[in-house]
Amino acid sequence: MAARSSLRRRILIGLLGYAFVLTLAVIVHGVVVNEHAEALVWQTLLDSEMDHIQQRLREDPGYRWVDTSSMALLDGRTAPLPAELRGLPPGVHDEVFIGGIERVALIREVDGGRIALALDITDLERREVDMWLTVMGSAVTTMVLVSLAVFWGVDRLVRPLTIVASRIGALKPDQPGQRIDVPDRATTELVVITDALNDYLRRNDAFVERERAFIDMASHELRTPIAVIAGASEIALEQADMPVPVRRQLGRIRGTARDVESLVSMLLVLAKDPSRLARAAERIPLGPLIAEIIEQHGHLSQGKDLSIAFPGDSGAEVVAPLPVLQTAIGNLLRNAIENSDRGTIEVRVEAPATVVISDPGHGMTPEEISAIYARLARGGGERMGGGIGLDLIARLCEHLGWTLEVRSDAGRGTVARLVLPAPPADP
Repeated sequence: MAARSSLRRRILIGLLGYAFVLTLAVIVHGVVVNEHAEALVWQTLLDSEMDHIQQRLREDPGYRWVDTSSMALLDGRTAPLPAELRGLPPGVHDEVFIGGIERVALIREVDGGRIALALDITDLERREVDMWLTVMGSAVTTMVLVSLAVFWGVDRLVRPLTIVASRIGALKPDQPGQRIDVPDRATTELVVITDALNDYLRRNDAFVERERAFIDMASHELRTPIAVIAGASEIALEQADMPVPVRRQLGRIRGTARDVESLVSMLLVLAKDPSRLARAAERIPLGPLIAEIIEQHGHLSQGKDLSIAFPGDSGAEVVAPLPVLQTAIGNLLRNAIENSDRGTIEVRVEAPATVVISDPGHGMTPEEISAIYARLARGGGERMGGGIGLDLIARLCEHLGWTLEVRSDAGRGTVARLVLPAPPADP
């Protein structure tokens, strides 16, 4: 896609182009008018002088013209005209060089031959060149001054729009109640645009609030029946005489209830404002928490030639809401177990507060990494569980200001890095 130019640049180019074309048109018009006026002056001057000479010759056949320092009479009846004038038709001819001197010549047909009156215009041409240099210098100076005025005017004209654009760019998608202030020198059109944007922001805030209220209400309403299902399955699994097929199905019910409970907890987190979640954060040691999560998810690797390696407590701590952190790390580990058949899943903690989970599983293509997917519980003889899905975990991290990085190659496993907020250093 071609790069777009700014409004300021387009206005500047348009105005400067217009000023240049206008200046060029004035110069060309001046050249044309000057040449026309010059030809008219030469015509009038030489015709008047030639008429005077011819009248004197008619009145006094013995009259003899005496050349001056600037004007000479060339009579072709008594002597051949200079070679520069012989091929010229009757009339006024400008810029004719005779004997190395630039002249303007008037040629007339008279009885018995041709006569020419030549005026030396060398000094006049030099002055004309000086005049045009002055005009061009004035034009260049005018263009520079006009350009500076255009730059200043366009900057002053576009500045309110630039201010509004910067304020729009500073809007934060997770912050409600934002509005765009109109600059003092804003035009009517800019006021209309900002009013429309502010109205959109108000409607968007109302929409987001309705969505959060709905998710909050729905999630709370779902937690009670899910808890009942999980509790009933736990009690039923405690029966010693439970048939194996029924026990297997009850295990699936219990696992699915836990997954749905995690999903509901995740939705509740996403429905809350990040500032409220930050107030609920606490200082948590990562080592014991990860060891507990590995123990809780160890049953998912049963029936696989798969092990989970964790080097132990490194002393790292984070500041986060405990249920949210358990859900995020637990689901990353669940995804690693489900996508691996054999080998070792490595879980480690990097300073200052980063959890890294590497699995030897199937891996993902770049398209699969970027795609939004949600894993649900699987039945039959396939892997149980399913987890929440990387897309919701990524949204959770974005909501809380965490960072989730996923690097994977198809057939070579996946590495997930969860960068968490480290506690401030003790004074």
